[in-house]
This record gives sequence, C-alpha cells and structure tokens, in this order.
Amino acid sequence: MLSHVFVGVNDFDGAFKFYMAIMDALDLRLTFYESDKPWAGWRAKDHPRPLFVVGSPFNGNAAAPGNGPMVALLAPDRETVHSAYVRAMENGGSCEGPPGLRPHYHPNYYGAYFRDPDGNKICVSCHDAFPIAETR
Repeated sequence: MLSHVFVGVNDFDGAFKFYMAIMDALDLRLTFYESDKPWAGWRAKDHPRPLFVVGSPFNGNAAAPGNGPMVALLAPDRETVHSAYVRAMENGGSCEGPPGLRPHYHPNYYGAYFRDPDGNKICVSCHDAFPIAETR
C-alpha cells in the first residue's frame, strides 16, 4: 500500500544516529545514505518497498512535526518493540507511551510510542499474540 514515508528532520546527523539505532533493532536495512542532500532510507531486507526515509525538507525550510501525524513501524515480536523503545530513549527520544498492551485497539496490540529529537511521533508495534510456552 505504501511506497515510502518521509520524516523531516533539522539535525540530520543526530536524526541518522537516532533512526539507525531503531532500524537496527527492527532488523531493517540501510538502503541509502547521502549526507550532502541530506537524507537516508531503510527497508526490509527482502522487500524494496516501502522505504522509511529521514532528511531535510526539500524546500529548504525547517522541519516541523504536525499535530496528529504518526509513523508506525511494525516489529516482529514484543521483545523487538521493547528494544526499539529503549534505543529511542538512549538516543534522544522522548516517551509518548512505554511498551505495553493497548487492548483498546485489539487484544494483541503491543506498542511503544515516542518522539524523535525533532518531535516527530513514532510508534513501534506488534500485532501478534504473545507466544505461550509449551508445557511438558
């Protein structure tokens, strides 16, 4: 459904460090990095799209987050949601909701919410049921 998502940032180097930590936790591949533009993009290893891109706005104006927009990144499991959240906090993010179940969305929705250093709202979520350990 999506081709790409572009998140505008003002401090590209800081944003790249922030997002690289999160994308590493999500096992997403850096597809391109161009410091002279500046912009960088990530994708899943086996899929060319969608891309997640961060960079300075093309019109040269300052980036500014909106009220309401949010990008939600899919995690393969709840542990990865937690790992991405921790990395966000360690790299200048601010908490908008720690990792946890959000049953008001659906019974298995597990997500974490944070803002990047520029104020863009990001969610990392997993929609799968928590695996129940086998009993013997």
